[in-house]
Amino acid sequence: MKKTFGMLCVFALLATTPTGAGAATAPEVQNDWNLVWSDEFDGNSLDLSKWRYDIGNGQPNLPGWGNEELQYYSVDPKNVRVENGELIIEAHQETVSDQYGTYPYTSGKILTEGKFSQTYGRFEARMRLPAGQGFWPAFWMMPQDDRYGGWAASGEIDIMENAGATPYKVGGAIHYGGPWPENQFTAGDYFFSDWTNATDYHEYAVEWEPGEIRWYVDGNLYQTINDWYSVGGGYPAPFDQDFYLILNLAVGGWYGGNPDGSTPFPSTMAVDYVRVYQR
Repeated sequence: MKKTFGMLCVFALLATTPTGAGAATAPEVQNDWNLVWSDEFDGNSLDLSKWRYDIGNGQPNLPGWGNEELQYYSVDPKNVRVENGELIIEAHQETVSDQYGTYPYTSGKILTEGKFSQTYGRFEARMRLPAGQGFWPAFWMMPQDDRYGGWAASGEIDIMENAGATPYKVGGAIHYGGPWPENQFTAGDYFFSDWTNATDYHEYAVEWEPGEIRWYVDGNLYQTINDWYSVGGGYPAPFDQDFYLILNLAVGGWYGGNPDGSTPFPSTMAVDYVRVYQR
């Protein structure tokens, strides 16, 4: 059963959080937030009016997507598909004889770049993540236009990211400052209670307002940041411009390390919904 932000806030003491996907419709108004964009993943395929695919490994300009990632992002339905009311992003182990050449893994990455972006609001998604050494699922945002310069002078907002070897916690962060290597970041972690972890369904959200960004898991505030800068403009730059949404499941990279013999393939990141609100 899909749940709305308002249900989390108003009925948290009355309802038990379900663990599966469903087909409930999001209301257009929740408290002070108005729903302005959403994808409930209720169809039979990815809605290309809302999303586009990223393909490849970042070659030739950004190998490993700048993070030492090992996967090749494909459009194959085994890697990205919509079924049973969910978006499925699935990582697979490949062989050198397959169509992806020397890349040992495939996975999926979708983004709203050029189709939807927004300055300020509440951005949320309900999802379950895979556990396993080397997985790096993320729900994050990048600037539609690099108004203040190259990464990270124009900013990055990481709503949720997780290292698959540590399913008991997730992280949230911002990147800012100057272009690499003069970039800076501020980050924090949310630790789950003993009875649940990231492999269960949870709602991850940020509330982004002028001069402040707040991070939530299942309606629980765990981090507030209001101190950042950009060499390209005055505060609250770079977080005063349109950002678009990204969902992906990386394999390998600096955040959680590379897979090993214990890593289960295939493994799935499943997304129940993505919703965006404005005050």
